[in-house]
Amino acid sequence: MLQEEYIVSAPGKAILHGEHAVVHGKVALAVSLNLRTYLHLQPNSAGKVTINLPNIYTFLSWDVSSLQALIPDGTGDLKSTSEPDPEFIQKLRDFAGLADQSTDTRNLAVLAFLYVYLSVFSSSRALPSVTMSVWSELPTGAGLGSSAAYSVCLSAALLSARGAVTCPSFGTGHTARWEEEELELINKWAFQGEKIIHGNPSGVDNAVGTWGGVLRYHAGKIKPLRSVPVLRILLTNTKIPRSTKVLVAGVRDKIDKFPAIMKPVLESIDAISCTCERNLIKMASEATPEHYTVLEELIDINQHHLNVIGVGHPSLDALCQATLAHGLHSKLTGAGGGGCAITLLRPDTDCSVVQKSVEELQDCGYDCWETSIGAPGVLLHSPSSLKDGVLQILNSY
Repeated sequence: MLQEEYIVSAPGKAILHGEHAVVHGKVALAVSLNLRTYLHLQPNSAGKVTINLPNIYTFLSWDVSSLQALIPDGTGDLKSTSEPDPEFIQKLRDFAGLADQSTDTRNLAVLAFLYVYLSVFSSSRALPSVTMSVWSELPTGAGLGSSAAYSVCLSAALLSARGAVTCPSFGTGHTARWEEEELELINKWAFQGEKIIHGNPSGVDNAVGTWGGVLRYHAGKIKPLRSVPVLRILLTNTKIPRSTKVLVAGVRDKIDKFPAIMKPVLESIDAISCTCERNLIKMASEATPEHYTVLEELIDINQHHLNVIGVGHPSLDALCQATLAHGLHSKLTGAGGGGCAITLLRPDTDCSVVQKSVEELQDCGYDCWETSIGAPGVLLHSPSSLKDGVLQILNSY
């Protein structure tokens, strides 16, 4: 039986620069959002495994004895992960009554939990009775890394419960971070969860959820940037649905049709990412108004480039025009074609300016959050550290 309770959280993610160009070998900068997913894992004395996911209206419970028969053969080495076994996945689908090849968010969240839970405890041959409750500030399906934040929380909590990573000390604070080697193990198992949900993910989203801050992604290699500033932003969801697959294919078609035009645009987007990276590193020691001006100019240039390669949308044009009327600079983040955008806020941006911008965007039917980028990655929380509202939600299920 589980002896301790664990409260963990992980951030969402946005792309600061380099979306679409990264598919063609260019540099992208992924950043953590200070909108977080929270997970509470606690002992269950009823011999049950219970999961409560109120954001997606999912509440399920199984007897531990029924799950025992599903335990896969484990090597005992949690550091050595392999591709998820399709037969095992199908076994889990059949057990939970999940439709084959379902892309439903609820089904995939349940499947990811069962896979990571059973895999992590496979070598012990003894499954703990637990209740897991998850609540998120992140909207699902918006390209903001909600599934990765869930997978990172799942991995951190279950590995901690298994004793595969140590429980870090809170010291004088109310949150704690794992050591680098343990973060690598958490990220590895979070990536397994992402594979269950997305099939063939890049690994960027779960890496952002694990390490936080700003990550440089290039040619499949992920490098966290050290000592970068936390930046205020306005995050806006236009709520316009889009298909990432279709948008990526459209960009590829344009490159094939107009290589002499499109390839220099991709090179320019790459240069934007690299220039922004250097600027952020300089800002870590001293952030001046001039540094913020550079960030704003890069945002404007990149947004124009993204329109050129065909991933803009009238909703995003309206958003950029509305914020620019108040002296604020915006760009799409992610796949484009609708979806979400980020607006940079300087440290001295007046609250009234932000409020007027939010009101205008909400009048367009958009959702807005004032938040920040560069937030810490996965955290272990003491119960007293969470806002009363979050803890109340987690404890009410």
